[in-house]
Amino acid sequence: MAAVLMETGTALVQGPKVAGVETVLTPEALSLLTELHRRFESTRQALLGARKTAQKCYDKGVLPNFREDTRYIREGDWKVAEIPPALQDRRIEITGPVDRKMIINALNSGAKVFMADFEDSSSPTWANMIEGQINLRDAVAGSIDFTADNGKQYALDPESKTVLLVRPRGWHLDEKHIEVDGSPISGGLFDLALFAFHNAQALQQRQRGPYFYLPKLQTMEEAALWDEVMAFLEVRLGLPIGCMKATVLIEALPAVFQMDEILFALKDRIVGLNCGRWDYIFSYIKTFRRHKDRVLPERSQVGMTAPFLKAYSELLIKTCHRRGCHAMGGMAAQIPINNDAAANEAAMQRVRADKLREASAGHDGTWVAHPGLIPLAKEIFDQHMPEANQIASKPRSEVEVSRDELIAAPSGSISRAGFLNNIDVCVRYLAAWLDGLGCVPIHYLMEDAATAEISRTQLWQWLHVGGLKLDDGSAIDWALFDMALSGVAERLPESGLPGQNRVPEAVRMLGELTRAHELADFITLPAYQRLA
Repeated sequence: MAAVLMETGTALVQGPKVAGVETVLTPEALSLLTELHRRFESTRQALLGARKTAQKCYDKGVLPNFREDTRYIREGDWKVAEIPPALQDRRIEITGPVDRKMIINALNSGAKVFMADFEDSSSPTWANMIEGQINLRDAVAGSIDFTADNGKQYALDPESKTVLLVRPRGWHLDEKHIEVDGSPISGGLFDLALFAFHNAQALQQRQRGPYFYLPKLQTMEEAALWDEVMAFLEVRLGLPIGCMKATVLIEALPAVFQMDEILFALKDRIVGLNCGRWDYIFSYIKTFRRHKDRVLPERSQVGMTAPFLKAYSELLIKTCHRRGCHAMGGMAAQIPINNDAAANEAAMQRVRADKLREASAGHDGTWVAHPGLIPLAKEIFDQHMPEANQIASKPRSEVEVSRDELIAAPSGSISRAGFLNNIDVCVRYLAAWLDGLGCVPIHYLMEDAATAEISRTQLWQWLHVGGLKLDDGSAIDWALFDMALSGVAERLPESGLPGQNRVPEAVRMLGELTRAHELADFITLPAYQRLA
């Protein structure tokens, strides 16, 4: 049973004891979280309810589309506020969880930006969330260091120019360890507000923010709520109005139809949109879960050259550049393969082609998951983007994208290996996540919650829409699933697997979630209840 760590007024904090928690959750910080919860929680819940209402419509056959009531925004002649100097050039961004070693290596990597992630690449254990705040506070202060078990020491390079952005959890996630008036607070408010409380003044003095990446938004109303939160925090913390800047990840299918509107809702503080490609594919599957005519082939066949993804990417570039902000490219999930030169070269060629596509299309920067990919990605963007960004030079005004192009399912197939890979990736990732790791290398790809979600939702859809076959003619049915799931242990490495002790639990969870009549919105919601 979780211990009561502290109680202030009607705020109750309970969970495992974590060293330094009292320096993060000071009485003043708890008071701020309490105030935020009381001010914004009812709106958050209403917006989450609106998501469920929209999904019920999609399940009945309604297709997402551009909003008629906001046509004036899309057709209006307006721009967002000026981008601050520290964020003019974002050609290479590295992302990763908020653990101490990762933060040091990322800030020393030479990337223009490090996105410290409390969301998809972090498992939100209480220890991870509190220690992440401590780690970022030390990084902002310039005092962060780390000694590994083998004695190797890591320290922040005082000459580092990498700009820090923080990604809080999405609106759908709670922070169950803090209750206000008897209900858990928002995980996103916890992450963003605590980071701002401890670091905003120092960052503002250096003209470095605070800057944020906002995930999983579906509508302009959800963006407007973040705008209200940040405006409230600026006043509450004595910051210049508009100094908090945000980049929004367009990683939910409904959001692609509201990109202008999302920019408009945040126009005084937004600096760009990002192609969150893996979450976007996951959201496509989830949105069309009941649509047999929109079933995607196996994940390896759904790349950014697929027509619906190409349309999404190019519309994002056009929209951002028209409004005066960055259009950021997506993640290169590959990691270097040190023990196989041929396989490594093939992987790097895939990265090279992807980054060349992004730079040529007009993206203003890209994401990598591993420092080893930075030189390759930088070389391509330096060659094709000699200026700080491409906002003025590549407006992409010729792009015309229809609703049908944005939702057209690509052709393809499902192989037995692809079916098994979805099960294995999901089990391996979920086991590691339950064990406290949110970012896991699997088959030389850095998997996070988004890629595991593609695997999970594809399995659910393939089995529930019925009548699908593998490319060898075998039926995709529950007998195939049960046989594949029961054989997971035989296909996994015998040792050295992150979270190996949680594999049986992950197998049971995947079985239950896949057989459920309703598709769970996020795998992290039921899994979170199992975390300490």
